[in-house]
Amino acid sequence: MTFEMIFVLVMVVAMLAGLLFEVARPDMVIFSVLVIFLITGILDTQEALSGFANQGMLTIALLFIVAGAVQKSGLVDQFMKSWLNRSKTKNGSMLRLLVPSSFFSAFLNNTPIVVTFTPLIKKWCDEHKIAPSKFLIPLSYVTILGGTITLMGTSTNLVVHGELLNRGLEGFSFFQLAVVGVPIALIGIIYLMTVGHKLLPEHKGIQQQVQEESREYIAELVVGQDFPNINRSVQQAGLRELEGLYLIEIIRGKDHISPVRSTTVIQAGDRLIFAGLISTLAELQKKKGLYIETGTNIEIDDLRDGTSQLVEVVVSHQSSLLSKSIKQSRFRSKYDAGVIAVHRNNERIHSKIGEIVLKPGDTLLLLAGPDFIQNYHQSNDFYVVSSLDTPKSLSEDPKKGWFSITVLLAMIVLVALGVVSMFKAMALAVFIFLVTRIITPEEAKGYVQFNVLLIIASSFGIGVAMTKTDLAQLIADKLMAIGQPLGFFGIILVLYLLTNIFTELITNSAAAVLMVGIGLEMADKLQVDPMGFAVTVAISASASFITPIGYQTNTIVYGPGGYRFIDYIKIGAPLSIIVMLTTVSIVNFVWF
Repeated sequence: MTFEMIFVLVMVVAMLAGLLFEVARPDMVIFSVLVIFLITGILDTQEALSGFANQGMLTIALLFIVAGAVQKSGLVDQFMKSWLNRSKTKNGSMLRLLVPSSFFSAFLNNTPIVVTFTPLIKKWCDEHKIAPSKFLIPLSYVTILGGTITLMGTSTNLVVHGELLNRGLEGFSFFQLAVVGVPIALIGIIYLMTVGHKLLPEHKGIQQQVQEESREYIAELVVGQDFPNINRSVQQAGLRELEGLYLIEIIRGKDHISPVRSTTVIQAGDRLIFAGLISTLAELQKKKGLYIETGTNIEIDDLRDGTSQLVEVVVSHQSSLLSKSIKQSRFRSKYDAGVIAVHRNNERIHSKIGEIVLKPGDTLLLLAGPDFIQNYHQSNDFYVVSSLDTPKSLSEDPKKGWFSITVLLAMIVLVALGVVSMFKAMALAVFIFLVTRIITPEEAKGYVQFNVLLIIASSFGIGVAMTKTDLAQLIADKLMAIGQPLGFFGIILVLYLLTNIFTELITNSAAAVLMVGIGLEMADKLQVDPMGFAVTVAISASASFITPIGYQTNTIVYGPGGYRFIDYIKIGAPLSIIVMLTTVSIVNFVWF
């Protein structure tokens, strides 16, 4: 091995470790490695920036906007709600959920689909006395599987497609991946309807847990006439920086003041509602004029009125809140919402709310203003998965919704017939949406997940470094040596396994970029059609079922379903094995 190869290998291993141990946001970790390669001369400027002009990456950017425009209509939500309500049995409901979800995810970004369907399913489960944990992991899994059916189904397909085009090879046709995608989607649905359903736990979500244990989460104190800080602000009264407690609401007669700001004035008779470590309430009782309501029957739902609502959010992998405490992020002032509870791995974090350092997948129960969902449903910081007071639709004109769906279908037909490329079709669709004012430029900007694009673009540069230094060739040689005894089947199996492990530990797009170069090197050495290797990488990079952190949709349902990490292993491991064997068998049969 040359010095350059060793240096690139060390940096890639360091990058994987940084992603695994969450030392910083994924996009910053990967981008930092790209910058190091640029500064040290491993890559020149053109090579380092090659990913930012990659057709696959740019297509993904456009696809975010197109999917956002279709989701904006609310027509998919309305269809799903009506469709679920027609079912008579639990199994019937499951089938009604899984089949259309996998279909929609073949043509739309699966992340907004899961964000949209999660509150609908939770509400439906509450109404039918069914644990949402029986439905939410299957929802995530089938959208992942459905995304493997078409070229536009998931970002990993487009990433591999873009790399094929970069190397002067023919990219995927629109339905080429369906050769593998359709069988694994069908097998996945059958598994989730039978064996998987029995393995699914019956957990309560965070909201249900909080509602059943209200006394452990909230407490009420009344301001007496002898309180020395009457008619002074919350800050002046010393109620802002409390040890373990968080003032989330003030009830004044029939009025609810929430979120409570530092400038809010305290009046006699106010009912002060605190969340956090209720065991530390004794310290607050020492303040003259504050009296605990020992006989209070206040519950979480009582905090809601016309000016506030309970909202559940899940912290995303791209969140600016990561590695900061809630207090450091100035959460209350930034989002106009108070944090009632934080759950991680289906357990409430028992510490002062302001001092909790947030991680991806953390579920927060918020007491927020009436416009919170409207303002932050597109936030990159978290996914809004609340089943309470969710707007029926963010669109005022259903005609625009049908128009956006028609445009999408027209673009799909043009791409499928080979009339235009995927990039041109998505560019045309975005142009039409902007000209017809289906979406505004600001909305289009909001739909684009820039952090995801930075991960993909930076990963392409790192892939170039691995190829340029012959590290990719070396790894390809080692993998072939391991799989050679089993022939092509063994070689494909080893490639699939390594890609899948990377996907579970880091991100699907980064795994796809790093491994597609290795796969193409293997095809070149064996002098065979590279398409089989490309398909293997695309499918295995998407098939993330074993952890809640490998794929965004798994993270989204983690808290709302009340799941534990072990649940993903128990349910996802058998599915991963089934999908792997099916994929490798089909690829070996069709391409080799």
